[in-house]
Amino acid sequence: MIRSKIGGIGYYVPETVVTNDDLSKVMETSDEWIQERTGIRERRYGTKHKETTTSMGARAAEVAIQRAGISKEDVDFIIFATLSPDYYFPGCGVLLQRELGITHKEAAALDIRNQCSGFLYGLSIADQFVRSGMYKNVLLVGSEMHSMGLDFSTRGRNVTVIFGDGAGAVVVQPSEKEGQGILTTKLHSDGTYAEKLAFINPGAHGGYHLDKMEEEYDFGYDYDQKYGEIFITDKMLKDGQIFPNMEGQFVFKMAVQKFPEVINEALDEVGLSTKDIDMLIPHQANLRISQFVQKRLGLTDEQVWNNIQKFGNTTAASVPIAFCEAWEAGKIKEGDLVCLAAFGSGFTWGSALIRW
Repeated sequence: MIRSKIGGIGYYVPETVVTNDDLSKVMETSDEWIQERTGIRERRYGTKHKETTTSMGARAAEVAIQRAGISKEDVDFIIFATLSPDYYFPGCGVLLQRELGITHKEAAALDIRNQCSGFLYGLSIADQFVRSGMYKNVLLVGSEMHSMGLDFSTRGRNVTVIFGDGAGAVVVQPSEKEGQGILTTKLHSDGTYAEKLAFINPGAHGGYHLDKMEEEYDFGYDYDQKYGEIFITDKMLKDGQIFPNMEGQFVFKMAVQKFPEVINEALDEVGLSTKDIDMLIPHQANLRISQFVQKRLGLTDEQVWNNIQKFGNTTAASVPIAFCEAWEAGKIKEGDLVCLAAFGSGFTWGSALIRW
């Protein structure tokens, strides 16, 4: 029986370190305030005009490809997960193909827009393609350039202090080794509360959801405006609606509920329990969420890898970055059961079990 395995893994983070004290110089916040609420001490920011979501993804991909023992030309399918693409369109998948210099290769590229759960969704897709025999070397990248679109003022501090830039990548390949590889993936979504964590403007909604939500949300839309004026309005700019927004407490409560549920769902399917987990790699959304989930599952500090303290929340990149870090640190060994889990905007959430 053909299974899929992680043949190579890599990550990249920019050189520029931005501390909490650095942010306190441009907004009303403090190191103590940020650490108490998120656990974050610092994050990385890409170099403007030199680094992009795609270029960072390419650097991580090159490491993963080399470790997989293949050449770039061997990649036959690209999956790119991000919420901060270089362009509104086209997607980063084809830009990555160009950045890697493999446009002559008849490879396909798919873009994933599942935010913090993007890497898990991409891993599930890669798993199915490899199992079916359709592709043999699937390059999966999660990359984010948040620093280019955050509100660096006191108004936006609740969101801005959380996010950082970076990229992670894996190469998914077939394996016939008994018991090795991706054992299962579980994916879920619920769009009921989509606007609780969202980047609404600019967008093509044209005020549509304003009617549906009974004015619970202000989309910066004026009914007297013409179609061409709706995409970006003066109100959107004045009120800072062109930045991400989040209702933190609501998201926290949903996350701590869904994380354990989807992890246990995966374990139940393969007849295992939390005591069988050698390493849990949770999406790095908030250190408090990870600690809550760890306690709920009865795991020790040695069984959970957290790096949000130094990288912040890199959304679609957070799981592969943490995954690669744990492996490089020798915390993941052959035969270990690795659990990946994520929850994010949408809401979407998922998990994966991998026998390394």
